Amino acid sequence: MAEAGKPWFRIVLAAILDFFTIFIAGGYVIGKLTGGTTDSGFELNGWPALVLFALIAAYFWLGSRYAGGTLWQRILRTRR
Repeated sequence: MAEAGKPWFRIVLAAILDFFTIFIAGGYVIGKLTGGTTDSGFELNGWPALVLFALIAAYFWLGSRYAGGTLWQRILRTRR
């Protein structure tokens, strides 16, 4: 449940924005390193896609455990 003074929509919005931020940034970086970039962005298959999924999970875990919140949790002040 949302903490008093922190509307639930800000918490959900932070999670959505965090996911898209790390997906786009991480996907592009991994695509650039593995040759998976295309004219319209990036396309990851096989192990580069698994690396991206691991990066997304690590971002949320490390952000909430050690960094005092993810990027968008801190910007939108939704971290408990």
